Amino acid sequence: MYDWAHTLSDYIEGITHSVCTLEFEVHRPLYNWILEALELSEPRPHQYEFARLNLTYSVMSKRKLIQLVNEKLVSGWDDPRMLTISGLRRRGVTASALRAFAYNIGITKYPSMTDIAVLEHTMRGELNRIATRRLAVLRPVKVVLTNYPEGKIEELDAINNPEDSSAGTRKIPFSRELYIERDDFMETPPPKYFRLRPGGEVRLKYAYIIKCDEAVKDAAGNVTELRCTVDLDSKSGGPTAGRKVKGTIHWVSAAQAIDAEVRLYDRLFSVPEPDAAGDFKSFINPDSLEVVTAKCEAALAKAHPQERYQFERLGYFALDPDTTPEKQVWNRTITLRDTWAKEAKRS
Repeated sequence: MYDWAHTLSDYIEGITHSVCTLEFEVHRPLYNWILEALELSEPRPHQYEFARLNLTYSVMSKRKLIQLVNEKLVSGWDDPRMLTISGLRRRGVTASALRAFAYNIGITKYPSMTDIAVLEHTMRGELNRIATRRLAVLRPVKVVLTNYPEGKIEELDAINNPEDSSAGTRKIPFSRELYIERDDFMETPPPKYFRLRPGGEVRLKYAYIIKCDEAVKDAAGNVTELRCTVDLDSKSGGPTAGRKVKGTIHWVSAAQAIDAEVRLYDRLFSVPEPDAAGDFKSFINPDSLEVVTAKCEAALAKAHPQERYQFERLGYFALDPDTTPEKQVWNRTITLRDTWAKEAKRS
């Protein structure tokens, strides 16, 4: 009955190319026989078969996807970790990136597994070209510039998209108190660590060079604040900006920063082929979602859901539908670099 319905519905609906996966190849003689036996007039549909797209670190079977949804291992069909159209859309993947990916991998009749890194590479290429740049700090630690005037707010120029000269620049506020990433400071750093350290210097992107003088800690020994001095003659783009330091980090001004929930999505499974051995659900990546409260550049208060953003040095992000006027929610679409490839080399 399925073969009968398949053939006739294709004909009635005027389908010219009935594109099926490989398991339908043995059904094609019956498909053609029905068309001949009923003496249906031309044009008749033709069935073509191709190998289904399979991606590493994922499952594509609807039967398995519905298990993930029904057992609440994901939040729904549009969970950004799911490789459903609704999940990819919510994550911030563009339709043009998916089309480019499909075009580049082509069509084959050989059952194979495509490395998900190919899709991620396509996403990065697309987003690097179109994404608006903004500053955000995911795991903030406060920096106080002890020699910068209290109450002073300076406006600095920042580039909106270095890949698009027509995108122009914007103004970002700079003040005595800032936030930087907690990972951008280490008390006892390893070799070739070019970010902030006690007595060390870094450049704040679009701004000045600062030097760390003191790390303030709480009773448990955790760093809660960094006291630094700023080289006021080192302003980016200024006449005396020639002094060089090896590290450049991002930041936001504390007084003007807005809080936002940021959902850091990663691959749903921790092994390349979760279908290959045992229960695929046992290979769910426990680190596939981390939620943080970030400090974001004030300009992001006017962000648009349709627009894609690069949080500089961090990755590409899109507004989630859960966003309200009182609270922004951001989804990480993809990191700037393939961290999984680095981990694979280590192991």
